[in-house]
Amino acid sequence: MVHQQRSQGRLSPSGDTEDIEKSGEEVARLLAPRLAHFAGVARTEHVTRAAQEMRVPQSTLSRALVRLEQDLGVDLFARRGRTVSLTPAGRTFLASVERALAEIERAAEEVRADADPATGKVAFGFLHTMGAETVPGLIHAFRADHPRVRFSLVQNYGEAMLERLRAGELDLCLTSPVPDAPDLVARRLDEQKLRLVVPAEHRLAGRRRVRLAEAAEEAFVTLEPGYGLRRITDALCREAGFKPKVAFEGEETETLRGLVAAGLGVALLPPPPVPRPGVAELTVTAPRAAREIGVAWLEGHPDTPPVAAFKNFLLSRRGRLLP
Repeated sequence: MVHQQRSQGRLSPSGDTEDIEKSGEEVARLLAPRLAHFAGVARTEHVTRAAQEMRVPQSTLSRALVRLEQDLGVDLFARRGRTVSLTPAGRTFLASVERALAEIERAAEEVRADADPATGKVAFGFLHTMGAETVPGLIHAFRADHPRVRFSLVQNYGEAMLERLRAGELDLCLTSPVPDAPDLVARRLDEQKLRLVVPAEHRLAGRRRVRLAEAAEEAFVTLEPGYGLRRITDALCREAGFKPKVAFEGEETETLRGLVAAGLGVALLPPPPVPRPGVAELTVTAPRAAREIGVAWLEGHPDTPPVAAFKNFLLSRRGRLLP
């Protein structure tokens, strides 16, 4: 297929002729406002009728078409007065323009739907340990007043969630420790006590309370470095006067409990959703073993109505977040 090529130079955003070639990205920025005008005229093949349907002045529409052709360097229309017909190049261009406009329309409908106060979406991240009871209970309570709000749920460790928050992939996240960063807003919501978990046949298993220093010679099973609970474990052991001898590292607390049950070490863990056989869970009397749970969001990030409603709901649960 041979396209008729114009001899003029390409136009700048201001309309001045340039002799330099533009990149595809630069041309796309120039074309974007004119594509709907082009599609409207191509559909009606009449400039006056298209201007009436699109509610724009005919002169504006005519200038937009001329500039579009100048930017492309190709004739898109054959003109006969106010009636126009597509050239072969115009027909080729129209097929892609219609697909692009349909995709833009779909994207616009999607973002409007996500922001709808009644049926919008909240992208919500939380720690793995919050997934069994805490988060299902929170969403159940929230949906009593917002029954049609949708959730995109992400379970991960704290640092990974904060990265996704900064990338705009999450609206809110429940995390521990509560972050302190200039680009984030964080609010403490609750506190969760940690227990020393030992095998059922362990020398300490018959105790209800224990000082953490009494486990100084034990092998520990912990989460991997980078997890908030790992940092808390290391800090509590340091406060108790020792560095933990780490035998196993994992990514999920219930796996660590299984390792403890198998006699492979001890662990500092939050309470399980249901009692786990094969282990004893002891209250740590010294140092004070607990982790703060907080909600974080991106500083200056505007909230859609459903996100604002869920954020306010979480803040209202301060001190009673956990089951």
